[in-house]
Amino acid sequence: MRPVLADVSFDVEPGTLTALVGPSGCGKSTLLRILAGLAAPAEGSATIGTVELVGTPGGIAYHPQRDALLPWLRSLDNATLGAETCGRDRAEARSEALALLDRFGLAGQQDAWPDELSGGMRQRVALMRTFLMPQQVLALDEPLGALDALTRRRLQRWLLEIVAEDRRPTLLVTHDIDEALLLADQILVFSDRPGRIVHVENRPAPAARLEEHETGEDREAARRLLDVLGG
Repeated sequence: MRPVLADVSFDVEPGTLTALVGPSGCGKSTLLRILAGLAAPAEGSATIGTVELVGTPGGIAYHPQRDALLPWLRSLDNATLGAETCGRDRAEARSEALALLDRFGLAGQQDAWPDELSGGMRQRVALMRTFLMPQQVLALDEPLGALDALTRRRLQRWLLEIVAEDRRPTLLVTHDIDEALLLADQILVFSDRPGRIVHVENRPAPAARLEEHETGEDREAARRLLDVLGG
């Protein structure tokens, strides 16, 4: 069987976002699932400090590609479910979630059912669920991939602020080069399967990235990444 990943090694720093880009099937999402303890590698290890992540479910705060909201739970209960599953006190998690509703664009929506929410609002609930989890690292698997272009653009800027405020290292899988250039402090470009890191693109501070994005000054970096990807 052909390996999905091979010889992948990288470091992340507190308060930074690292984007993983590469061809479909190169192992980006598989890597997040391994780190989350949802898949087991044939060999290798992943640690945070001295904590071994491989084979340890819940080692990172993992956001899957779909929002995975439970239809029988209201927004507030969906948002706190991950934290409660990880052992956080329910009252404490609910109190923090209520305090974050406005920051997450969900003011007044705590009692809404999932089918009453727009796609963008569902993703905000799902992202709050991830950010309320106590783990030291966040991992977001294409969190905005299913949204329309306007909603996605709006949430990209919002997510840029939220990640900067949270200060935990964040991993982001995306197929959108522009999204990676805007959101990431570091971009890891993966080869085709078996996925290896073939290029690392270091990016300026968030304010400078946003300015580059608005003025189009990040086009050179975009061309560089596309050249590496063979596009």
